[in-house]
Amino acid sequence: MNGKFIIDANVIIDYLRGKNNLLSQLMENEVVSISVIVIGELIFGAENSIQIKKHLSQVEELLSKVNIVGIDYETAKIYGKIRADLRKKGTPIPENDIWIAATAMQHNFTLITNDKHFANINLLKYKEL
Repeated sequence: MNGKFIIDANVIIDYLRGKNNLLSQLMENEVVSISVIVIGELIFGAENSIQIKKHLSQVEELLSKVNIVGIDYETAKIYGKIRADLRKKGTPIPENDIWIAATAMQHNFTLITNDKHFANINLLKYKEL
């Protein structure tokens, strides 16, 4: 793979659980980014786990190895367009995933995910695992 990638939470969770090593391969050879939205999802998951300290530590370690991408006015405009398009098509997806897709589109990233519903977003570059 060549390019810039943004990683969805489900791929990171699989990586942290030892179920998928694609993320470690990408981090060795590519520019890998994570949305602040995904960070929120990961911290939420860690805070709701039995091993809070361990999981928060795993998240912090991962964050030291990737580029963190925020959201801004441009992201919000893209989010609004995506959400309106999905509503018109009758194919809603979770709100956080719309933010993640908007971030990917804004920065011309390829989104790495396990979720099929991203196929409903026009112009989004994604790779489903």
